[in-house]
Amino acid sequence: MFTLNCRGRLLTINQPIVMGIINATPDSFFTGSRQQTIDVALEQAEKMIREGATILDIGGQSTRPGSEKINAAEELHRVLPIIAAIHKAFPKTITSVDTYYASVAKEAVEAGADIINDISGGLMDEQMLSTVAALKTPFVCMHMKGNPQNMQAQAQYENITKEMLEYFIERTEACKLAGITDVIVDPGFGFSKTIAHNFELLRNLSAFKMLEKPILLGLSRKGTIYKTLGITAEEALNGTTVLNTIGLLNGATILRVHDVKEAMETIKLLNAYWH
Repeated sequence: MFTLNCRGRLLTINQPIVMGIINATPDSFFTGSRQQTIDVALEQAEKMIREGATILDIGGQSTRPGSEKINAAEELHRVLPIIAAIHKAFPKTITSVDTYYASVAKEAVEAGADIINDISGGLMDEQMLSTVAALKTPFVCMHMKGNPQNMQAQAQYENITKEMLEYFIERTEACKLAGITDVIVDPGFGFSKTIAHNFELLRNLSAFKMLEKPILLGLSRKGTIYKTLGITAEEALNGTTVLNTIGLLNGATILRVHDVKEAMETIKLLNAYWH
């Protein structure tokens, strides 16, 4: 069991939970997740909450390999209205902001976000860890080498699981020293990793339980699935369910997905299987 202090609200995780993806971007790799208007985002949020999402994750820029980087001002322009609208409409729902900019994190929390989700683990903005500590929010610390523009050129490891464990030990200690109380670890499937690396990580996911932190699994409709199957991201829901099942069996705590209903069904069936 894990507990996360979300700015004074305690989130108790005694079974796996679902984080629904809401992208305030025009260029997400999965067309079905592109939400560019407040009304559409609110409809998506309402649907995800109804289907069982515990957290809604709002992001303002695509971080797929080779994506175009946008500045903090543009990211704020995209995410703040949606975060504020979701917070107003669904005040009991926990939201996270997907950003590596400390300034975006700060304003997003002021607009209602409860969790900071940083693909760089605090390494792309030196103010991030101190900002998160001051905001008193949980921090999703992801593993990535380089940045989205060059990360796939850095997908080289002698022992990926060992190197990532060392990374998370160093990063979680840095978070602790900065004053961050609650950290969620995200292996960063698809970030500076080949398809073979991703499958190796999935096989070895239980090794990350030694960190004694919630483990976030973000494989939803990613290239590892659709390239392996020779299909498109739009056709990758069944494959997502298969890999989410493996991830849960190997210790995943949070499923970050585009499709909440199917992820919740996966958790419910596994709970019945375990009990």
